[in-house]
Amino acid sequence: MITYFRGRLDRVRREELSRGASAVEWVVISAIVVGIVVAIGFTIKGALSGKADSVKNCIDGANGDSGSC
Repeated sequence: MITYFRGRLDRVRREELSRGASAVEWVVISAIVVGIVVAIGFTIKGALSGKADSVKNCIDGANGDSGSC
């Protein structure tokens, strides 16, 4: 009986370590995905900001001649 419980306890301990490693893997994967999303967000924000400034300058300098835009 003691041998059975020791075997069972060893199995439970190994499974817990496996679950802990799996959780760490998910945290690392999540951090990578969040980093990629943030980088893409900043890139899109910069592109939109640049275009918005360009349109603003075009509107501000409009004198009836649209050739400069």
